[in-house]
Amino acid sequence: MSARFGLSVAIATPFDKYGKIAIPTLVAHAHSSLVGGCSSVTLFGTTGEGASIGMQERDETFAAFIASGIAGNQIVGGVLVNAAEDAATQASHALRLGVRNILLAPPSYFKGVDDDGVFNWFADVFARIGPEARDVIVYNIPQVTMVPLSVTLVGRLRTSFPGIVVGVKDSAGNWPVTEALLKTHGDLIILIGDERHLARGVRLGGQGAISGMANLIPRDLLPLALEGRDDQRVTDFVDMLVKHPVIPAI
Repeated sequence: MSARFGLSVAIATPFDKYGKIAIPTLVAHAHSSLVGGCSSVTLFGTTGEGASIGMQERDETFAAFIASGIAGNQIVGGVLVNAAEDAATQASHALRLGVRNILLAPPSYFKGVDDDGVFNWFADVFARIGPEARDVIVYNIPQVTMVPLSVTLVGRLRTSFPGIVVGVKDSAGNWPVTEALLKTHGDLIILIGDERHLARGVRLGGQGAISGMANLIPRDLLPLALEGRDDQRVTDFVDMLVKHPVIPAI
């Protein structure tokens, strides 16, 4: 297995008074996060409000990151869209820049979709990307998407798309699901999105986290993400944060 994934900051996106991405501030925060111990920066994930950001601003932001000296292999590109064509376009753009991984969520507008439908959507995305498709981490965050990625579905995806589907970011916050993913697919990159479960997951073989809390306390999260060491302060901090709307709070 390659080097452990480690800790990636699910970077919060700052906006200016006109509603545009404040790119210099974002780039500075990314550098600060890397200096603080994060091994990569995840752009346009949930904390980064990626579902609300179009291709032009994505392109400008990626270009600014690369120009600032952040290497492609220090970037994870989030893709949170419904149309397979759009997902493939965003993923292909990021892959051409040499990003480390794509964080790909399922489509979320229609609810109650069965595993066959979700599988077919991922298959369509990968076919549209073509030979460039690689290093995709599928994103399980059903409290947002209302489309859970079952342990069985993950098995189908990894079997059908080896070398493309390489991991799961599990942000469901449901420990039995996390535990089942680790026990069944522990040779994949399993990332724990709920920091309250992070240390326990790492002790069972999890490879780290894409973490919103890393915007705030990256150094405190490193022992959890790298060594599986518990820290009650982190649990208390998350419990306090989730009493509020999470994105504005971060």
